[in-house]
Amino acid sequence: MSTFPLSRRAIVAAAVSLAAPMAMAQAPAKLRVGFMLPATGTFAALGAAIENGFRLHLAEQGGKLGGREVEFFKVDDESDPSKAIDNVNKLIKRDNVDVLIGSVHSGVAMAMARVAKQSGTLMINPNGGADAVTGPMCAVNIFRSSFSNWQPGYAIGQAMAAKGHKTAATVTWKYAAGDEMAKGFKEGFEKAGGKITKELSLPFPNVEFQALLTEVASAKPDATFAFFAGGGAVKFVKDYAGAGLKKNIPLFGTGFLTDGTLEAQGADADGVLTALHYADGLNTPRDNAFRLAYAKAYKMQPDVYAVQGYDAAQMLGIGLAAVKGDAKNTAGFAAALTKATIDSPRGKFTISKSHNPIQDLYLREVSGKENKVVGIASKALEDPGRGCRM
Repeated sequence: MSTFPLSRRAIVAAAVSLAAPMAMAQAPAKLRVGFMLPATGTFAALGAAIENGFRLHLAEQGGKLGGREVEFFKVDDESDPSKAIDNVNKLIKRDNVDVLIGSVHSGVAMAMARVAKQSGTLMINPNGGADAVTGPMCAVNIFRSSFSNWQPGYAIGQAMAAKGHKTAATVTWKYAAGDEMAKGFKEGFEKAGGKITKELSLPFPNVEFQALLTEVASAKPDATFAFFAGGGAVKFVKDYAGAGLKKNIPLFGTGFLTDGTLEAQGADADGVLTALHYADGLNTPRDNAFRLAYAKAYKMQPDVYAVQGYDAAQMLGIGLAAVKGDAKNTAGFAAALTKATIDSPRGKFTISKSHNPIQDLYLREVSGKENKVVGIASKALEDPGRGCRM
C-alpha cells in the first residue's frame, strides 16, 4: 500500500468527481410540455395567442414551472377531431410529454381528454369548452383554464332577458361548441322568462349565412343569439349587419363572436352585446400589467385566448409547486389547485370540484373596436359539472 500523500491536484479532482453526481441529482429533468393547438385554418390565430400567453407567464417565472425548466413539443391539430387521437398519441407516446396543453376546437378537446384520462397524463385545456370535459369525462388529471360552453351561453341568456327581450332566435355552427352554447343560452334565457322561437345552425366551418339570416328576418324575434369564432365570426357579424337585421333585431352572443375579430368586423360590430370571462379595459392593476407585458413581448394587444394560455401556465405552476415538480402526482396536483385562487388578468377565480373555473362573466358591448364592460352578466358562475364523478 502506498503511503505517499495525495497531491493537491488529485484532491481537487476527487472533490469534483464527488460533487458532479450531486449536482446532477439536484437538477431535475426538463418538464416536457406538449402543445396541441391549431397552427393552420380558422382557429390558427387563437392557437398562437394561447401559446403566446403561456410563454409570457413562463418567461415571468424565469423559464421554470414547479422548479423545472420547460421543453416544448408541438402538434398542429388542424381543428380536426378525426385526427385528434393520433395527434395526442404523438405527444404522449413519441415525445413522452409530462403535460398536454390543448385545444381550441371542442371536438378535439374531447378526444384529447379521452386519451389523457386513459393514460393518466396531466392535461390543461386552455379553450375548448366542451361541457363533457369537466362533466362525464372529468378526471383527477384533467383541468380547464377557460370556460365550459354552458357558462357564456347561460350568462348571455340571462343578460338578454334582463334587457327586456322576450323572444329570441339562435344561430350557431352545428358541432359540440355551438350546440352546447346554444343549450346554455336557452337554459339561461328561458329560466328568466324568455322563449326561443327559431333554432338555426350550419355545419362547421361553413360560413354561408344568407339563408339563415333570411329565416331570422322572417321569424322577427326580439333579438338574436349567435355563436361563431375566428373567421366565421367576422363574416357572420358583417353579413348580419349587411342584411339590415342589426337595426331592428339586436345581436347578442358569447364573447367569441367579437373577441380577436373586431379589427376585421369594423363598424358592423358596434353595439353587439356579448358575455365572456374577459373584456377590454377592465382597468385593474393585474390586467394592466398583463396587457403591457404582452404588448411589449408580441407587439399586439392580448385577447381572451392569450389570457387562457397565460392562466394555463399559472395553474400548471401552482400545481407543480405543490408536488415539487412531480407531474405524475396528479392527486396532489389536483388537491392544491382546487384550493387555490388564481390571480388572473380576467379577475381572481377558483377551480370547481369538476376542475372548471368558477368566474365572473362580464357583459360587454362593442364600441370603438373594443369589448367594453357594461356590467356583470353572471357573478362567480360555476358550471354545474353534470355527470362528473371523481
